[in-house]
This record gives sequence, structure tokens and C-alpha cells, in this order.
Amino acid sequence: MPDPENAIERSQLLPHSVHNKRFGAVQQEADADSLISTHVSKEEQLLATTSVGERLPYNDYTTIDWLHDLVKDSYRSRSIHAQRGIRGFLASNFESGQGWIAAALIGVLTACVAFCVDVAEATVSDWKLGYCSGNILSNRENCCTERHPFGTSNAFGTEKANLGEDCLTWHMWSEDYWKAFGIFVGFALAFGVISSSFTMLTKSTLPSAAPGQGDKQTTLLKGGGDQGVVGKSMYLAAGSGIPEIKTILSGFVIPHFLDLKVLVIKAIGAVFAVATGMCLGKEGPFVHIATCVAYLVGMLFPKYNENGRKMRELLSAGCSAGLSVAFGAPIGGVLFSYEEISTYFPRKVLWRAFLCSLFAAMVLRALNPTGTGKLVLFETNYGVSYSPIHYLVFIILGIAGGLFGGVFCKANFWWSKTFRKYAIISRYPVFEVFLVVLATGLLQYPNPMTREPGDVIIKNLLVDCQGAEDSWVCRQETKDRNPKYIGWLVYGTLVKLVLTIITFGCKVPSGIIIPALDAGAFFGRLIGQWITTVSPGIFAMVGAAAFLAGVSRMTISLCVIMFELTGELEYIVPHMIAILVAKWVADALEKDGVYDLAQSVLGHPFLDGDHALNLAQRQQELVQRLIPPRKTMQDITVEVPKDNKVSKRILDDKLEKLKERGLMDAGLVLVQNGMLQGYLAEGELDFGLNNLGRYWDSTSRIRLLGEAEEGDLDLSKFVDRTPLTICAQAPMEYLVEMFGKLGLRYICVVEEGSGKLVGVIIKKRLVVWLENLKH
Repeated sequence: MPDPENAIERSQLLPHSVHNKRFGAVQQEADADSLISTHVSKEEQLLATTSVGERLPYNDYTTIDWLHDLVKDSYRSRSIHAQRGIRGFLASNFESGQGWIAAALIGVLTACVAFCVDVAEATVSDWKLGYCSGNILSNRENCCTERHPFGTSNAFGTEKANLGEDCLTWHMWSEDYWKAFGIFVGFALAFGVISSSFTMLTKSTLPSAAPGQGDKQTTLLKGGGDQGVVGKSMYLAAGSGIPEIKTILSGFVIPHFLDLKVLVIKAIGAVFAVATGMCLGKEGPFVHIATCVAYLVGMLFPKYNENGRKMRELLSAGCSAGLSVAFGAPIGGVLFSYEEISTYFPRKVLWRAFLCSLFAAMVLRALNPTGTGKLVLFETNYGVSYSPIHYLVFIILGIAGGLFGGVFCKANFWWSKTFRKYAIISRYPVFEVFLVVLATGLLQYPNPMTREPGDVIIKNLLVDCQGAEDSWVCRQETKDRNPKYIGWLVYGTLVKLVLTIITFGCKVPSGIIIPALDAGAFFGRLIGQWITTVSPGIFAMVGAAAFLAGVSRMTISLCVIMFELTGELEYIVPHMIAILVAKWVADALEKDGVYDLAQSVLGHPFLDGDHALNLAQRQQELVQRLIPPRKTMQDITVEVPKDNKVSKRILDDKLEKLKERGLMDAGLVLVQNGMLQGYLAEGELDFGLNNLGRYWDSTSRIRLLGEAEEGDLDLSKFVDRTPLTICAQAPMEYLVEMFGKLGLRYICVVEEGSGKLVGVIIKKRLVVWLENLKH
């Protein structure tokens, strides 16, 4: 019988069975290609024929592959610049300008959201005290002065007394102290319940828990193995969002954390949370809001939408806009993103962050939410300078700030691990908020200075009495050694410490920056009562910076933020002294800042390169310490035969074992005669077997390596044939540096001398080991 594969035009038609067989194979491949095209981007499909292989979009709570995304972006860029003609010229220029356009758009939109939050929060917060008869939606300051959003500042507008007694259009709910007290607390409780209830709408169940102390987590066994992982729940709009953003920017995927729904609820929740008077601020939530805006804008640009690495560059730039609109500090916002938030911050991200922060500041100033027409929130002009003898006072303020920060970090971590573990608190977060708001109202209202919103407290404490004699603070200081006033300052400092400890971590949008500044300003103003040569507002300003440095461990960015907040360039040196001393003292008491501890409590898999390297250097361990046990390696290793095909049943069994581990970042290592040939990630394996595999029967053999033949179920296009390797006898510092600097998802471990595969280590496994070393 003639060979059907070598037929000529005179040959007889193919037998019916052969025709059906070939048609079926072609149909299978067409169906598979169609399915792949709906799940894999065009840029990824370009990598199918390369040694790095193509990837599906990242699964929830997995690690991104920084190196793969770098190559992917290179292919995309080359394909665009290879186009010719006018269309190619325009496409190339748009490609080059996408980042700048996106950064400017993020800044504009962030400023618009911040304007709405600022205006709404100021009005709702003042409702605890009274209302404006001229306009119920107007806050007390706008009601009693000529200041209004969108307008320009009136130089002749004068502010009335702190509580509005001399303002004809502002009406207190009651002139009776106890009735006013009760109304104040009642409104605060209502606002707290509203804010927390909105936050509950963002509850999300993660598909797998992150390694950390805050979860029912993976436990690294003495033998190097790991147990199964149990899922966990989190409230996406709760807290400041900064620990989660740091985790995302380090290369992990937290599902839905930057969605539009979270942005809206975060903004509404922040308005009511700050309005309660709790010891929290909206500055941290502004960073989360700005990052949400950056993510939503990035989704409009294919350059960022389909590349995890590029998206994180845009998110880093977006973070700067959050602090820019929160404090009117555009340069401080850029430095904050670089120093505190971002893991990867190349020079081009710095430039785009600068542009993003600039546009945010420009638009916010034009919208003018405070009615002053200025970006500077707490503008001061003390008119006097300090003497060298005052350096000693600044050092004392720094020591006090470090003690405050160290005590706060330890106490808040302890509070989160004890009180919040009670069933009634963990199951009913709104009840915890209710209790905290109640305690806050009862403790803060008696003090005339602490019943104000946090930003107003700072403004009042930084006042220079040379030009503001009508201020309540200045009236008290005109009395010689007023013991009641000094008692209020001491009371304010201690109450802020206690309330901030129990507040930070509640299930409402909240930040730590304003409460720390408040406490520092109280203490600094207190110290200033015994130093008559300069204004006590100077020490309140420096004390505020010192206390925030002790809590957050920010340095350069904080110094610039304080300058932009107050407009006092003269006092940069005092700020530097107090901030550095505060950081040193706080580090001596507790090596981790508030955001690092929050990550431990929340259980996010964050790899801090510097801290990780310090931990590794103390252990004198080798890479072989983290090699999975023999049973695990048998489960994830595939011995590929010479024909490069493996039974579908074998892969189904291995996929089931991978899912039992629950890590989602794991995969299969492919070997031939013990030598590493490639790596197939769990997500791609699952897609190949359960999506593509439905077009083939269960007895099919799957191609993992080599060139595909007609009719093959081909998964070789998903195999990374260039996995990075490290020797099992290498120092642990090598491993930490490779994961931190290269952004790897996994690394294969080979035997010294023979080069044979002996293990594979994923990033989460290293994070678990490092986390256990901390505790």
C-alpha cells in the first residue's frame, strides 16, 4: 500500500480512517491554540518558541518573575520599534511616552480623590461639635472665615476661637458641657460603625496563606519540609495599606487589593474613620488610594497591564502622589516612595514619580481644599533662630521620640497578638472599633486640645504666639507656669500613646503618621514651656518629627516632609538631629518599624533585602538547609524519557500533590538522567492538563521537551528551559542576594561536582525561614 505521507497527485484518496485521524489531530491543535490565545497575551505568545517559555497571567498571591517580565517587555518593545512608516513612528513615540502620560494622569486623578476626601472629612468631623447655619455641608473653619474650596484665600478672613464660640454662623449642639460631651461621643460612635461597616465590604479570602506570624501558616519543619497551608481572610480597605503595598511592590500578587471597589470604600471609610477623632490619620490611606489609581490607570496601557514588572514601576511612581496630596509635600512624597515603600526604584521610576507628585500637587493647589490657596498645611514663621545650646534639647527630643517609637511598636505588636486574638474581637471587628471609639471619646473630649481632629491639633501646637494671641494655646501660655495647661500637655502625650497603640490595626482605614506627629508635638510643646529664649512651637515641630521617626524609622523623606509641611527651611538641621537620634534609640529597642511589624502580624510574604541579608549573615548556613525533603522532591520531580513525553496520568497525580501543598508558587522540575532540563510552574501545568487536556483523552502522552509533532498535547511551550541554578554548598547569603536582587520566583539547587539536581527552592520558602529566624 502506498505511503499516505508521500502521496502524489495520482495517488488514491486517503483511507477514511487516516483522514479522520489527521483531521482530529488538526482540530485538537486548533482548539488548543484558540484556548491559549484567550488566556495568554500576544507578548507572551512571542516567547513560546524561546527557551524562557510563555506564561499565563500570575495567580493570586503568587510571586512574579522579574526576569521573565524583563525579557517579555524587551520582545514587546522590539516588535513596536520594528514597525515602519508613519504608523510605526507614532507607535514608537507613544511607546516612549506612555510612562509620562500615565504618571501625569495618576497625579491628576489622585489629587481629585484627595480633594473630595479632605473636604468631606473636615465637614463630617466638625459635626461632632455643631453645625453651620449658613450651609450644613460647610465645616467650622469655612463657616467662620472667608476660606472656601476652589476659592482664593482672603487675607482679611479671621479665624474664631477654637470651638467656635465667637462665630455667629456656627452653632454648637449644646452649651451644656455634659450634653455636648454625650453628643460628641454619640456622633463619634456612629461614624466609627459606618467606617468599619464599609470596610467589612472588602473582606477577601486569599487562596493560600502567606508565611508569617499572623496566619495559620506553613510551618518549616526541622527536616526542611513544610506542612499544608490554610487559607486566610483579610479586609482590603483596613489599615493604611502600606504593608500590603510594600508586599506587592516586592513582587507578590495580592488579589483585588487595588481594585476600584477598594479605592471607593477606602476613601469613604477614611472620611468617617478620621471624623471619629480616633488616633489615626488619612495620610496612609492616601498612599493606598494613590496606588489604586496608579493600578487602574496602568490597566489602560498594554505596556503595564500585561507586565507585572512594568506595573510595579508605575505603582512606585503612584505612591509618591499619595504623600504629595496628604501633606502638600511633592518632593517628600517621591523620597517616601523611594525610602519606605519601593523595593525596585530605578532612575526612570524616580523621574516619573517626580512628575506624578508634581501634577498631584499642582492640581490639589488649584482645587484648594483648605481654602488657603497654599500647599503648606502648617505654615509657621517663628522669626527667631536657635542657638548651639538648643542642640541638646533636640537630642533629648530625639531620645524621647525613639523611646515612644520603640514602646509603641512593641506594645502594638503585643496588643495585636493578644487582645485581637479573643474570639469576640476577631469575629466581630466592628465591635472592636466601637470600643476603641468609645475609649477615644471618653479620654480625648475632656482635654480641650485633644478633642480636635489630628491635623488641627498639630496646627494649634505649632502656633507661634507672637502673632496669634487669640489662640487658646497662647492664652494659656500667657499665664505664668499654668499647671493646668502643663497637665493637659502631659495628658495629651500619654493619651495619644495609649490610644494609638490600641487603634492601629483596627478594621478601618487608618494611618499612623498624624497620631505620631500629634504625640511629638504635645511633648515638644511641653519641653518648650521651660525654654523661654525661643518659641515653644519650634520644639513642638521638632518633637513631632522625632516621634514619627521613632515609629516609622523614616529619615531623609521625613526631614523633607517636615520642611514642606511647615515651610521652615531654617530648622532642617534640628530635624536631622532629632530624627537620627530617634531612629537609633528606636532601633535599639525594636529593630523593626511599625510597617515591618504590621507585615509580620498580617502575615504577608515580604522579602526585605537588607534585613534578610543581616539575618543570613548571623546563621552561617548553606543553601542545602532549604532543600525540600526527599519525599517532596520525588513529588515535584519528573523524569522525562528520551522521547520527551510523559503520561498524562503521571502529571495529573503530581499536580494533585502540588495543590495539596497549597503554595501556588511551586512547580515541577524536569530532569533526564538526573540533569536539570527545565521547570514547569503549577499554574501552567494546571492550565495544560485541565483546560488544554480536555481535547485529548486521559491515556495521551504529553510532550514536555523537544519539538512538537502533529497531534501532540504540547506543554513544552510553557517550560522554562533556562532556570537559574545554585550549588547546594553555596553560602545562604548567595541565595538571599539572588532572590532579592534578581527577583526570582524559584531557583534550582544542584549537587557540587556532578551538577545533578538535588532540590528547588521557591521564594516563599526562603521568606518562611527568615521569618522564623526573627522569632
